[in-house]
Amino acid sequence: MKLTTKQLTLCAVLTALALALSYLENLFPLALAIPIPGVKLGLANIVTVFALYTLGPSQALMILTARCLLGAMFAGNVNALLFSLLGGFAAMLAMIVLVRLGKFSVYGVSVGGAAAHNCGQMAAAVLTLGNTAPLFYLPILLAVSLITGTLTGLVAGCLFQGLEHTNLRNLI
Repeated sequence: MKLTTKQLTLCAVLTALALALSYLENLFPLALAIPIPGVKLGLANIVTVFALYTLGPSQALMILTARCLLGAMFAGNVNALLFSLLGGFAAMLAMIVLVRLGKFSVYGVSVGGAAAHNCGQMAAAVLTLGNTAPLFYLPILLAVSLITGTLTGLVAGCLFQGLEHTNLRNLI
């Protein structure tokens, strides 16, 4: 894939934005509102959804991969890298399929991505622990993904609506 300077710059800016949102998300005491271990809002996924619709699958995957790698490096938590990559890749694959089907809104695509992300992370947990015990937690995470995916889709939808009257398409 050959990227123009504009595309590479936009990918870098979106990667930085995704990293900032991921860091910002850690500042919210979400456990007080939703006392379920491992639940995150997934604010960085707003950037992933935006990139998928705006730039296409290959560049969105590049941004996702860079965010996962840099996030693990900056946080000093290489153990979380497997969870992040498997969850992110599962979400991206699901969202690409749902977008290509053309039957889902940005909300449906986002919810599908959130659910797939949880499935990918459960796969990482099963691989890491060497047993299937974490799968009993999956239904809870899938129920929460309805909420977090809808929230991400809502913000992405508002972003698209807000940018509708700009010349963003001409910049890409």
